[in-house]
Amino acid sequence: MYLIFDTETTGVPHNKTAPITDLDNWPRVVQLAWQLHTATGKLLSQQNFLIKPEGFDIPFKAEQIHGISTKRAQEEGVPLTDVLSLFEKDLAQTKILVGHNIEFDINILGAELIRQERSTEVFLSLEKIDTGLSSVEFCQLPGGMGGKLKMPRLSELHQKLFGKNFDDAHDASYDVAATARSFFGLVKEKVIPAASGVSLDQVTYEEPNLEAGNSTKKEKRKKGIDTGAQENGQLTDAPFVHLHVHSQYSVLQATPDVQELIAKAKAENMSAVAMTDFGNLYGAFKFVSEAFKHQIKPIVGCEFFIAEERKKLKFTKDNPDKRFTQVLLARNKAGYQNLAKLSSLGFMEGLYGIYPRIDKELVKQYREGLIATTGGLGSEVPYLILHVGERQAEEAFVWWLRLFGEDFYAELNRHGIAEEDRVNDTLLKFCEKHGVKYFAANETYYVEKEEANAHDVLLCIKEGEFKSTPIGEGRGTRYGLSNTNYYFRSQQEMKVLFQDMPEAIETISEIVNKVEAYELKRNVLLPKFEIPKEFKTEDDYLRHLTYEGAKRKYPKLTEEIKDRIDFELETIKKTGYPGYFLIVQDFTSKAREMGVSVGPGRGSAAGSAVAFCIGITNVDPIAYDLLFERFLNPDRVSLPDIDIDFDDEGRDKVLSYVIEKYGQSQVAQIITYGTMAAKSSIRDCARVMELPLAEANNLAKLVPERPGTSLAKAFEEVKELADIKKGTDLKAQVLNQAVILEGSLRNTGTHACGVIITPEDMTRLIPVATAKDSNMLVTQFDNSVVESAGMLKMDFLGLTTLTILKTAVRNIKRRHGIEIDIDQIPLNDLKTYQLYQRGETTGTFQFESEGMQNYLRQLKPDKFEDLIAMNALYRPGPMEYIPNFISRKHGREQIRYDLPEMEEFLKDTYGITVYQEQVMLLSQKLANFSKGDADVLRKAMGKKQKDVLDKMKSKFIEGCQKNGHDERIAEKIWKDWEAFAQYAFNKSHSTCYSLVAYHTAYLKANYPAEYMAAVLTHSQNHLDNVTFFIDESRKMGIEVLGPHVNESGVFFEVNKEGKIRFGLGAIKGAGEAAVESIIQERESHGPFKTIFEFAKRVSNRSVNKKTLECLALSGAFDCFTDFHRRQFVAAKDGDITLTEKITRYAAKIQQESLSTQASLFGGSTGTEIPPPKVDPIEPFSEIEKLHFEKEVVGVYISGHPLDNFKFEITAFCTAPIAVLNNIENSEGKEYKVGGIVSSVEHRMTKTGRPFGKMVVEDYSGKTEFTLWSDDYLKYKSFLMPGLFLFIEGHVIRKSWGEMNLEFKIRNMDLLNELGAKKVQGLALRFSIPTLTTEVIEQLDKLVKKNSGKAGLRVYLKGETMQSEALARTATVKPSNELITGLKRWAEVGIITDRSEVRWLTDQVLKPEVPKEEIGTFSPTFVLEPVEIDN
Repeated sequence: MYLIFDTETTGVPHNKTAPITDLDNWPRVVQLAWQLHTATGKLLSQQNFLIKPEGFDIPFKAEQIHGISTKRAQEEGVPLTDVLSLFEKDLAQTKILVGHNIEFDINILGAELIRQERSTEVFLSLEKIDTGLSSVEFCQLPGGMGGKLKMPRLSELHQKLFGKNFDDAHDASYDVAATARSFFGLVKEKVIPAASGVSLDQVTYEEPNLEAGNSTKKEKRKKGIDTGAQENGQLTDAPFVHLHVHSQYSVLQATPDVQELIAKAKAENMSAVAMTDFGNLYGAFKFVSEAFKHQIKPIVGCEFFIAEERKKLKFTKDNPDKRFTQVLLARNKAGYQNLAKLSSLGFMEGLYGIYPRIDKELVKQYREGLIATTGGLGSEVPYLILHVGERQAEEAFVWWLRLFGEDFYAELNRHGIAEEDRVNDTLLKFCEKHGVKYFAANETYYVEKEEANAHDVLLCIKEGEFKSTPIGEGRGTRYGLSNTNYYFRSQQEMKVLFQDMPEAIETISEIVNKVEAYELKRNVLLPKFEIPKEFKTEDDYLRHLTYEGAKRKYPKLTEEIKDRIDFELETIKKTGYPGYFLIVQDFTSKAREMGVSVGPGRGSAAGSAVAFCIGITNVDPIAYDLLFERFLNPDRVSLPDIDIDFDDEGRDKVLSYVIEKYGQSQVAQIITYGTMAAKSSIRDCARVMELPLAEANNLAKLVPERPGTSLAKAFEEVKELADIKKGTDLKAQVLNQAVILEGSLRNTGTHACGVIITPEDMTRLIPVATAKDSNMLVTQFDNSVVESAGMLKMDFLGLTTLTILKTAVRNIKRRHGIEIDIDQIPLNDLKTYQLYQRGETTGTFQFESEGMQNYLRQLKPDKFEDLIAMNALYRPGPMEYIPNFISRKHGREQIRYDLPEMEEFLKDTYGITVYQEQVMLLSQKLANFSKGDADVLRKAMGKKQKDVLDKMKSKFIEGCQKNGHDERIAEKIWKDWEAFAQYAFNKSHSTCYSLVAYHTAYLKANYPAEYMAAVLTHSQNHLDNVTFFIDESRKMGIEVLGPHVNESGVFFEVNKEGKIRFGLGAIKGAGEAAVESIIQERESHGPFKTIFEFAKRVSNRSVNKKTLECLALSGAFDCFTDFHRRQFVAAKDGDITLTEKITRYAAKIQQESLSTQASLFGGSTGTEIPPPKVDPIEPFSEIEKLHFEKEVVGVYISGHPLDNFKFEITAFCTAPIAVLNNIENSEGKEYKVGGIVSSVEHRMTKTGRPFGKMVVEDYSGKTEFTLWSDDYLKYKSFLMPGLFLFIEGHVIRKSWGEMNLEFKIRNMDLLNELGAKKVQGLALRFSIPTLTTEVIEQLDKLVKKNSGKAGLRVYLKGETMQSEALARTATVKPSNELITGLKRWAEVGIITDRSEVRWLTDQVLKPEVPKEEIGTFSPTFVLEPVEIDN
């Protein structure tokens, strides 16, 4: 017998996997229907009952699904105990239970049996058949978890079997009939086996007679609130303000920005407004500031996520996180601080996915100063009303009431949806019963009604859905708001909407009046710095440290120096920042103590002599005219920044020290907000609105490529874009939605270097969050406001260059035994300036770009001030002055000063205003500006503050006149400053970074191998950079060798011969533990003599078979000349590899050693185990050897596969491969390149058309070629890894997609066939004296060895003439080997099909060696190169 049954319930369980004894988890039955059938389908029994509710309600959401209301169930229902008695009677005849998703129904009924104290044994022990699970393969519906097929719904299964749906789904009676019909249908289809002894011909489903379904008996709902209601009668005079508003800080859930929100409230004449973002207070500071600016009372709130267990972070699909939202408003400053605390704890303790969760216990703890409301449909009380029942909802309502008392209010929303009407009715009953006041609200997600569509697009972006997907719950739907009424309604609209209950409007004034106005802006809170007991104040201690440091820094403390120090100390005292200096001094000193490199300074802080004396900076500001007032002056309102560079490997150590000193809860990083820029807003909208990708890219491409470009500016500048926006098609719709969403907050990140330190637990001061990639806290306020909120901000920057310098100094000490103090190296080093003059700055700091190198060759810097100036000038804008700067230095252009007094400050820059400090100093000297005024002038010029400049101009002119300067000249100076000062650079910063640059150049010039080894070490994670710097090292004449088990360290190091050796740590698969054990053994007991001795000495636990193979293939064992690389990975048939033999040999040795130790007598056997015999095999070819090198190290070391094609590359290629990676300005250009194919892909487009990709690389780098359609078919045979190709083509613009430039291939050839195809002959040009009999004989042998079809032409060059001869009998096959041989005696050229001779040069084949420089230029030591006639 089969019993097919189904239930309708009060809802769904929270945890689908909970035991049925968890009665609170499992919902109640409101309808139970079943049919009892024989094995052949004969109907024996049919029952259908509504259940009378006892102790529970039927929630609204459940009623919406199955149509059974509490009222109807009470009237028509049968007591559950009676129904179960009948059910058990049929159950007694049952062998198999059948249902669709039957586990749910079994659990529901099982829980009910337990509630009724009935036995579940029989019910739970019966065999079960689930028609859903049984039919997965039969229905073949895609979309299941992990790419599997999904289980069909009952309606989908019925449709598949019978080609039609069934009536009244979600009526248990009709669902049972459909399930039974489908069950026997599956039996007939042989999906489910028939009962034993029953043939398929015997199976026929007997249909029952069904009474009218639930859909015909649903109660008629009263009409919902008309959200477009017209004014009818007198409206209340009480003001309305919005108390439930989301901004864009709700991250992809709302569109308004803070300014827009406040502007709308102001326009609607609202005296106050609340902002209640989900889970965070990101926008609170800006919201409060903006509201006060417009005389509006800000009400800071937050819609928190409340979880049952905030610290539980592991959930399953069947037992998901149970959370709801809760709106809390801050009544006063204490309430705001509690909001901040709750939000912070949500991130710190309860963050699950994107949800920072708190729980009711935390709300209890931090409820002071807060107002609670019942919130929207996602809040606890409304949720329970709709999904669980009124009894549970009332219990929750009373809980919040008891906690908040008169500060608890019911929120009534009328967006025009039935759920809200039910919630409002129930809330009003609760309010009347418990004496709670209620207020009118319109939960807001966008400002204007017309923005509803854009908001829906935003939700689709968040959910990763298409806008065309219908809004709803369950499979095939997406989240979205049900209508367009969630906008910032006017007071009038809200009063009309609630004209039937004016008290809902009037209560708002009570709430607003409870809220106190408070500012979030405050003075900076400096951490308490512990000073020694003998000092009374921080000022005293700072003065002490400064003068102690000054004694060390200055040979003699002149009055000028003392005056400067005293002026700075007094200013620091007046502004209240001595603690700031002491804090920075403390952690920079500690950094040096820990061996962390600290930069010489950064930004305007380098203008402080105090900072220099106490060791914060390492550049003397007095020596370089750096100004303290550029950094700090009494007129400055905000706290100055002291930004510190640390070596990037040591930065975390310093942060750890700061955290340890001040406490984990007092140190945080700063949040960043990622917003939708113009292009990304177009692409995001296009994706969810299903605009084809090519069209979306075309639209985005029309937006100008300029930082800060907005769509509004783009429409003004690009007529085509503006015209598209005016249309009505999908592209126009996308643009119109993108305009609304542009600037929306998309995600959050962490500021690269900003760090906050507070005097107490940060969560008491500002809200904090957490970051995925850091254990540190993150402020919820961003960099633009965090200091205004009273936080001390400092930048801890990690600078790789400092790490390179530290590594280079270590390399120098290891090789030369010299201890270099990088801060003490001379700034007049001859070799360093020669390096700059040659432009050989690759691998150094700041000066390594190609353009900079060209300018350095022209400038020929001979003093540190030249470097400072070039560093400041080499930027867009000032770059145009570089030629004048160079000409003036070399006397080719006269240096003029508008006034003689200007020479003092412009002399070092040859009369050109380069620095902001020069403007400041000149304004003081020429026009008697104070230091504060000079700094105001600097800022106004840099930021183009016209109002300020107009005032200061008259002051400047008057000051100049008082000092006797001509008014016209003063006018000219001012005009020049206005033109150039906006580009003028901070000299303090330029000086500091030029010093770091000089340090790198000094080490490169004086210790080139050690420095380049350091550069390579810190480029190890970027293989393209490794290749580039290896090439640079070889150009410098430094040989770069592969790994060597007896020489290599972990990283790149310099050996005794001054050659750079690859580190063992660069070998993939070697393993950190293995490398360390090898080096440790070698340093403890000397070099390894043989491979077998190596195996004896290292532990086979750390150095395994894989490690040995990787070491061998990299060349690390090449020092053991008895064996070659291939023997480690290959062997003769029937034999094992050398690696395997080594592994076994080492195991035997170590086993013997262990046996000896365990022996009773402790002696060895006296017989030494001999090394295994290794038979010779053929070694790798050169290409194979290089291939494996690249596989295990990432780059070619001992050579390059293209070395055999240097002739072809020199003769026929016009550019290196790397040029094709940057073709932006190359439209129409032709290129011929050569390289090796390193990887290929053969693929198919979505439309089934084949295409291919291949990566080709040469000495310069690599590039990827994509071949479509005809090109793919034409060149498919060339798409093979390892082929050497010659590729010709030109740069064209694509006719589709973004219409980018691409390199279009015109022809491909194999490099090794190129000579024969393209060379008609070779030309040799001899100098007559060199053409001896011996040379002729050797030449004859070489030509015969390389005979072929190409002709040979000979030119004889004398002192005054050149004659030509044709070698008629000699024909050759052009090859790299032949060309290399011929070049020993003659110049070589190639003869093309036009009989033209093109003479080859060695530029590609040989490293470029700089000419020896002859002659002098300056009276000091700078060398001027002189052209030598060849």
